[in-house]
Amino acid sequence: MTASTPIDWDALETAVERNSPDTESFLDLTNGQVVTIVTGGPEAPILRKQVADNIRNYVRVEPASSREQYRWMERFVQSVTDQALRERLIISIDGKGAFRRFKDVLLAYPAERERWFTYRADLLHWHIHSWLTDNRIESAGDPPWGTAQPPPELPVADDQLVPHTQEAPGEALRRQARELIDGIAAIDLPSAIAFLEFLRERGSQALSQSGQATPAPPAKLGPRVVK
Repeated sequence: MTASTPIDWDALETAVERNSPDTESFLDLTNGQVVTIVTGGPEAPILRKQVADNIRNYVRVEPASSREQYRWMERFVQSVTDQALRERLIISIDGKGAFRRFKDVLLAYPAERERWFTYRADLLHWHIHSWLTDNRIESAGDPPWGTAQPPPELPVADDQLVPHTQEAPGEALRRQARELIDGIAAIDLPSAIAFLEFLRERGSQALSQSGQATPAPPAKLGPRVVK
């Protein structure tokens, strides 16, 4: 890019934050606008042709990957000094739905929640700065958050390291669950499996935005009659 251009910073920040596999964004170098294309969307064919016909005027926005954003959460969790909260957060980021559960836990801790948002914003802004630099894109004005700086390393809580002889909270819970299942009589396993599947389905539906109702829990079985 040979000349500077006014960049739509809010749109660019949203594009960097969004890493859905069916969505990609492009920065228009002529006017600083961001074109976002959602696969299957009604305007997707038109927007793709618009970009393809003027490919030299567009640069694909490189979002912060899910893996990268997950590492941000891991580093933040390591800095939490409240041991009970830190263990809850460690458990929350284990498995599918980690981002949602992580945010849900922080809802009850406004100070730590604000600290997370500040840390994450700094990382996003540095990602944007690095992307612009790598692509030799010069903005006509500074972003609303000012000149981005490399985010400082968060201090690691003194007691956050898990000794080799000690299980992480999530692994300890999984082990306890396996031990409980091993102790259940075979005839009761279908009920246990049905309830576990209900919990898994409830988590999956909470992640979606389909608006479907949460599934009802499996019906409780009456006491077994031993003849």
